[in-house]
Amino acid sequence: MAIENIPEIYIHDKNKSPELFVYDFKMTNDVVKSKVNLGMNMFSFLQVGKKQVHFAGTSVAVNKDQSLLLKKGNWLWTELLDTEAIYYCKLFFFSETKLKEFLDKHTNNKQIVKDEIPYFIIQNDSYITSYLNSLSTISEAPTVFMNNLLSVKFEELMLYLLQKYERKFEIYLHSLIVKETSPFKKIVESKIHSNLKLEEIAFLCNMSLSTFKRHFIKEYNVTPGKWLQDKRLQKAKETLEQDNLRASAIYLDFGYNNLSNFSIAFKNKFGINPSEISS
Repeated sequence: MAIENIPEIYIHDKNKSPELFVYDFKMTNDVVKSKVNLGMNMFSFLQVGKKQVHFAGTSVAVNKDQSLLLKKGNWLWTELLDTEAIYYCKLFFFSETKLKEFLDKHTNNKQIVKDEIPYFIIQNDSYITSYLNSLSTISEAPTVFMNNLLSVKFEELMLYLLQKYERKFEIYLHSLIVKETSPFKKIVESKIHSNLKLEEIAFLCNMSLSTFKRHFIKEYNVTPGKWLQDKRLQKAKETLEQDNLRASAIYLDFGYNNLSNFSIAFKNKFGINPSEISS
């Protein structure tokens, strides 16, 4: 099943990356567990139908009496028709920049969030109903005014929810701020799919190999050799599946000096030979 990159697939001008974006999603068929890469945090105001979202460790189901605020990431979506012949959901995407501006302006910005919470359930009420009507109305405004209008509407919604759910909502908003990856992790994770040896990655981190290994285990709780091998084999499997290549054409790209070693490691991890995928 193909991965849907949202909201990118809804944006007509592919050269633009709006800070705020509203989209009316409609469908006439049930969709079960579609793979979604959500590139922005998003309000999902379900108006007709039922929705279920599966996260890494949990899931949530809502109907038209509830709306969701979803954290960006990779999720599985199930969207079902109700008694109507159509599913209708208004989606409101917002960037981290806009979120930070709001938090700086309206909160003390000193929340310490330990848990990453993938969703927040909003109970629909008369305000939400009138708010959605106003979003539909401004969609007819000239483009030159749209960004400013959406900024006002975004702030209005956030202030309302902050007033309604108080500290619970404020803490959730702070959990949406992506934590900065350490320089060490940035270097390591940028080299996952290279064919660099550990010594070479350690050099890029300005560390001796022994220091690198100690630091790696502290950060990832696993040895660097095992971690990199698992990541690279997973990517190799995806490459064989998607690009219809032979193992002999890719093993060097994933850090193996010969095809035999690559095939043995691949079979140990996945239980099949790489030739069984690419043949």
